[in-house]
Amino acid sequence: MKNFSRTNLIFSLCGLNCGLCPMKLGGYCPGCGGGAGNQTCVIARCSFQHDHVEYCFLCPEYPCSRYSNIDPYDSFLTHQGQLRDIERAREIGIEAYNNQLSKRIQILEQLLSDYDDGRSKTFYCLAMNLLPLPEIEILLERTINENAFIDLPVKEKCRQITGQFKELAQQQGILLKLRKKGS
Repeated sequence: MKNFSRTNLIFSLCGLNCGLCPMKLGGYCPGCGGGAGNQTCVIARCSFQHDHVEYCFLCPEYPCSRYSNIDPYDSFLTHQGQLRDIERAREIGIEAYNNQLSKRIQILEQLLSDYDDGRSKTFYCLAMNLLPLPEIEILLERTINENAFIDLPVKEKCRQITGQFKELAQQQGILLKLRKKGS
């Protein structure tokens, strides 16, 4: 949408964690309102019609019908926590939410820099989006500080970390997989 811009490019208007998206990380999308990303977004058009609100939860009509059946499928980024995340941002305030999101982004960048086998970007993005931050921090602290872990090849480190994320996700009842149409 022409002239649609926002200051917060890591958390979208509608509640997606753009800072944890593989497309944004790869430089293919600037984030919600950051330029030539998803310029056909109907929620961006809606924002224009409602005094250019920065987040849907600031709109007097929120939650509107757009949130009644929020995306049952995922794009490059999971939509599974979208409603939960926008509610959390509304509840604790955008600054506090962005601080938590920034911690997740920092962890994701470390995972991709030091523990990626070349095929784990989407998985790590999902894990950072969906798993509880305190549990992620504890899991990584425990794993990375193990003496035996330090000397492992990157592929094995990745295998161990992804295995532990899968185990944590199973304990939490979370699916670490993008939901595609027809699946």
